[in-house]
Amino acid sequence: MEKQKYAKIVKILLWVLMILSVAVLVWGWITGFEANDGAGTNVLLYWAYIVLGIALVAVICVGLYVTATTNPKGLIKIGVAVVAVAALFGICYLLATGAPAIGYSGATPPTATELKMTDTILNLAYLVGGAAILSIIVAEVFMAIRNKK
Repeated sequence: MEKQKYAKIVKILLWVLMILSVAVLVWGWITGFEANDGAGTNVLLYWAYIVLGIALVAVICVGLYVTATTNPKGLIKIGVAVVAVAALFGICYLLATGAPAIGYSGATPPTATELKMTDTILNLAYLVGGAAILSIIVAEVFMAIRNKK
C-alpha cells in the first residue's frame, strides 16, 4: 500500500517537472533565445541545472535510503566508494597543470582556477576512459580463457 502511495507521488512530481520544463522551453522559443542578452538561454540553462540537482539528490537520497533499509552493511561499501572517488579526483587535481589556454581568442581569458579545474576534469576523463577500455580488454581475455576450458 505504501509503495503505491510513493509511486503516485513520484509520478505526480515527474509530471510537474515535465510540464515546467516544457513551459520554460516554450517561453524561450517565444521570447527568443538570443533576445534580451540571451535571457531565454540563461533561464533554460539554470532550469537544466536545477533539474540535474534534483535528479542527483533524488538518486543519492533514494539509494542511501534503500541501502540503509535493505542492507545496512552496504553503507560501508558506499562510503568506501565515495572516498575512492574523492581520492581519484584529488589525484587528478594534483596532476592538473592549469597551463594557459593556447590559441584562445575569447574576450576574457580564463582564470587560473578555471584552467586548473578544466585540466582536472580532462585528466579524470582520460583516466576513466582508459580504465573503461582496459576493463573491456581484460574482460574479453578472461572470457576467452574461461571458454577454452
